[in-house]
Amino acid sequence: MKIKWLCTLWGMNRPTLEDNLRVIKDAGFEGVEMKVPDDNAGRNRLGVLLNENGLDLVAQVRAEGSTADAQIESLKQGLGKVAELNPLLVNVHCGKDFWPFSENRRVLVSAQRFASERGIKVLHETHRGRATFCTTATMDIIEAVPEIRFTADFSHWCCVHNSLLQDQYEAVSRVIERADYIHARVGCATSPQITDPRAPEWKDAVEAHIRWWEKIAEDHKKNHAEYLPICPEFGPPPYMVTMPFTGKPIADAWEINCYMKDMLKERLGHFLES
Repeated sequence: MKIKWLCTLWGMNRPTLEDNLRVIKDAGFEGVEMKVPDDNAGRNRLGVLLNENGLDLVAQVRAEGSTADAQIESLKQGLGKVAELNPLLVNVHCGKDFWPFSENRRVLVSAQRFASERGIKVLHETHRGRATFCTTATMDIIEAVPEIRFTADFSHWCCVHNSLLQDQYEAVSRVIERADYIHARVGCATSPQITDPRAPEWKDAVEAHIRWWEKIAEDHKKNHAEYLPICPEFGPPPYMVTMPFTGKPIADAWEINCYMKDMLKERLGHFLES
């Protein structure tokens, strides 16, 4: 099994897309996760740049709209636009945490159908504010849409459930079994992003997340998966805590994401093919 290291475009602040992709490539990442441009010219340019840099694409599609029908139309348009770029996978945010389950199910099923029609792989991120915002809602989704696959971002659930999920082993395990992509951000009981994973005070939170990621890697290797994509996803403010009055971030998200990649290469190295 191979691990593909993705970098989020979120928070990248170089002047142009070309500059950002070049920095990502030079730092040893093999792909980028990003929302693709809405216009044809922008998507064509992105395709050229990805080819020039030899980078894979994880396309992010966020369903927009305050009703299920609006989100279904948003997904139809969004998935249609990303399909032409032949993404490694599509990471979808959809539904609402306060909607009735029947409405969330309708949106999720539509996303699955659109992806199948376009021949692309769709994963649903475990994310606050969305249909997958908590463990119980996600367990209901698994029962109703058994073919569903996930982007595992457990940092959101730590915040929602005010814990490191110590008492939710079964729910976490059911998502791990269906996770084909990892967002390697570390959360805690009070935030979806700790200040700095290098700081000793966050050791317990970091180790809890690594244990989940190791289990995903173990399952992929056992199932003879060709690769497992991982994206360190520490973000800029407001995810990154800032100093009062100045608004200055207390740490550098880019530096942390590079650290996470290098640290996880060492920690997960035993899952790789020799």
